[in-house]
Amino acid sequence: MPLRRTDARRRNPFGSRLLGAADQSARALRIRVQVLLTALLVTTNLVGAALVFVISYFVVPAPEPTRATVVSLAIAVPVYVAAAVLVGAAVGTATTLRALRWATTDSTPDYEDRRKALRVPLRLTLMQALMWLVATVLFTGLSLLLQPSRALSTGLTVGIAGLVSCGVAYLLTEFTLRPLAARALAGASLSRRRPRGAGVGGRMVLFWWLGTGAPVVGLVVAAVVALTDDATSLTRLAVTALVLAGVILVFGFFLTVLNARSVVAPILSVRDALLDVERGDLDREVPVYDGTELGLLQAGFNEMVHGLREREHLRDMFGRHVGREVADAAANGEVELGGETRVVTVVFVDLVGSTTYATEHSPAEVVQVLNRFFGVVVDEVDRHGGLVNKFIGDAVLAIFGAPVELDDHAGAALASARAMAARLAAEVPEIGAGIGVATGEVVAGNVGHRERFEYTVIGDAVNSAARLTDLAKGVDGRLLATWATVEAAGEEAAQEGAQWSRQGSALLRGRPQETELAVPCPRS
Repeated sequence: MPLRRTDARRRNPFGSRLLGAADQSARALRIRVQVLLTALLVTTNLVGAALVFVISYFVVPAPEPTRATVVSLAIAVPVYVAAAVLVGAAVGTATTLRALRWATTDSTPDYEDRRKALRVPLRLTLMQALMWLVATVLFTGLSLLLQPSRALSTGLTVGIAGLVSCGVAYLLTEFTLRPLAARALAGASLSRRRPRGAGVGGRMVLFWWLGTGAPVVGLVVAAVVALTDDATSLTRLAVTALVLAGVILVFGFFLTVLNARSVVAPILSVRDALLDVERGDLDREVPVYDGTELGLLQAGFNEMVHGLREREHLRDMFGRHVGREVADAAANGEVELGGETRVVTVVFVDLVGSTTYATEHSPAEVVQVLNRFFGVVVDEVDRHGGLVNKFIGDAVLAIFGAPVELDDHAGAALASARAMAARLAAEVPEIGAGIGVATGEVVAGNVGHRERFEYTVIGDAVNSAARLTDLAKGVDGRLLATWATVEAAGEEAAQEGAQWSRQGSALLRGRPQETELAVPCPRS
């Protein structure tokens, strides 16, 4: 789907720009609903009156009206239509706004307010139906008094026009009140309570009857009257069939389109929101403005996104504690006690003189320095594809090559250590840090108890990196690596190993033989 169309629907969350934005003010919403509702109620009644005229004169076979009938109807019809339109619009709008006063004052609705809000379209339609019923009885009675032969045609035409008008009025009223329905359903758990009334299937059958079934019944009645009336000509019957077929096609199509839009709009809102979620927008929600199964779909989407946001939040927090890679493995169900042997490169970073600094400065200053120190270390380890495995007081243990395979873990670790040393000297000058880098075989995996464990690495490389850190505190640049790590990184000009030079050897505690050391080459 074109992105512009999706963005347009996002700007018009209720399916039309006529209904405004989801966050419009209560005053703007009240004015919008009042104007639209009055215009729609007046328009549907006037269309119904026009439909009465068309069906009465072109559809139902009936004798020519007498002079008395013409005069009486010429007075009664305009007066009744005007009164019905004015009273219906005024009463309908007033009762609607009274039932929805909570929405126009920004109050929180209770269950009864929600129930009344969702029943407003039905109440207005029933009010319309009552007025059309009165009109049917009134004009049929006048026909019985003035010209009994026209009573059947009059009752039939007014009744059919009333049914079609009520169907159109219901759909347009439901459309107009979508913003109010959204506010009524906001925060309500639709999954716990099945919405009352006809669902999508029942509503489609109902509007098929109003838009197609009722006019076809009128056609059948017209055919029966024509068959029983010898005076009806073939031409008259053909005109009747053509006009009524036109009514069925026009108004049936109109009702079908309105009903289809009322069904499709909520589905499209969910579909567009799903596309946004697929693109990573977990803050996306859709207004729930439908009280049928489609409202359950909208509410279900919002609950799903809420669950995804919670899951992503937990994953993010978990990843901050144990590392993104370990968190991803846990989310994929790959976490279990035990480990595996791997060749990795370990970077160990430890502050110099942190105890003395802590005694001479306030706790707030100490925490601020520690956070800047940890920030530099974490930033450089992440940037070079490593894992900050744990914080040990004022020291950091980082791993390159586990739990995610890294082709040149030695080169990445050495580059990270060089960048780290330069930034710490410039950004945390108050206190120094020794950095040790060592490559070797370790056991990497989860240790602890099945109810509580952590990902860690155990082996000679970890011990060597920690010992090198102590030695590094006494050399220029405060950074030492094993020469084996430099060899693993490659010593060609384009490789990280070319940035390092030999620095003699030392006997590290716990090792039987001396370890060859390396330091970064001095910058020219």
